Amino acid sequence: MKSLLKRSPLFAFNLVFRDRWVAAQAATLPAGARVLDIGAGSCPYRSLFAHCDYRTQDFTGLQDDQLRHGGYGRIDYVCDAADIPAPAASFDALLCTEVLEHLVDPVRVVKEFARLLRPGGRLMLTAPLGSGIHQEPHHYFGGFTPWWYRKFLTEAGFDDIRIEANAGSFRFFSQEAIRFQRSTMPFRCLPVLPSLFWAPLWALLLPVLCGLIPLAAAALDRYDREQRFTVGYDVTARRRVA
Repeated sequence: MKSLLKRSPLFAFNLVFRDRWVAAQAATLPAGARVLDIGAGSCPYRSLFAHCDYRTQDFTGLQDDQLRHGGYGRIDYVCDAADIPAPAASFDALLCTEVLEHLVDPVRVVKEFARLLRPGGRLMLTAPLGSGIHQEPHHYFGGFTPWWYRKFLTEAGFDDIRIEANAGSFRFFSQEAIRFQRSTMPFRCLPVLPSLFWAPLWALLLPVLCGLIPLAAAALDRYDREQRFTVGYDVTARRRVA
């Protein structure tokens, strides 16, 4: 049941939508394309790039329980993302998903992306706009705005920058409603005495916060034009040719 919820676009839209986006990006790369997955962790996207020359990088400093699949995958470059020991223009495409917030100097790392990509090569990048603390102590930034990508990717040598919200604000609100319900679970997340008073109201709110609100958010999300509270962005950019 738990694994099913993790794959549900209603309850885990951020992960589900991101995986779909990466799959769509991978499908457009030609066979044999040289791809580097930066901050690959447990390498959840390896199979999507089976038709490519797929390599991975990570600093490998997290605990197993901090990683998506409970441990690191096969990592080719164990190093700092700002200093990857590969020649300039070594890759046709770079993938970096949910990593920027864990880097001490993300601007320097973006410049390293540009160095590693051949002219015309593609950057595929995702990061949160707002996130709670995770993978501590290696969490240094709360999130990145579209203006951050446009400024620093352009300055690093990228053009054709395309930024797409992972979802709208209503989906974000539904995620936080579910998070509230989970984080206030009686007798598990709260001491006994508060739990005794809170449990009846928690049970009444459960179908609303974890049922009605996610369903309403999924239906209304298309009408969110401003998307000021989106969870994060999916970004592509091209290494400038000239």
